[in-house]
Amino acid sequence: MTYVIAEPCVDLKDKACIEECPVDCIYEGERALYIHPDECVDCGACEPVCPVEAIFYEDDVPEEWKDYYKANVEFFDELGSPGGASKLGLIERDHPLIVALPPQQHDE
Repeated sequence: MTYVIAEPCVDLKDKACIEECPVDCIYEGERALYIHPDECVDCGACEPVCPVEAIFYEDDVPEEWKDYYKANVEFFDELGSPGGASKLGLIERDHPLIVALPPQQHDE
């Protein structure tokens, strides 16, 4: 089981979750953040600090965003398990689900 970052994060990338993650498993794509399913230790530290409530436990992802579980997993198909996001920095791609979205507007 793992945590999943859903649509409210797209084009926002607040990154408060990255600062809270004790195992450095939240990776940054061009438009969204992704939690590595094999590196996440299910501690839940990321969930309460997300300002837009985009992070859900895998079984609790709202129906409208169920595809984000698959997107979070598939984002790492090519990347594998690097063992920490901070050493990679920005990964200059996103999952096709994210790429297909129109630009997201966020209230500042």
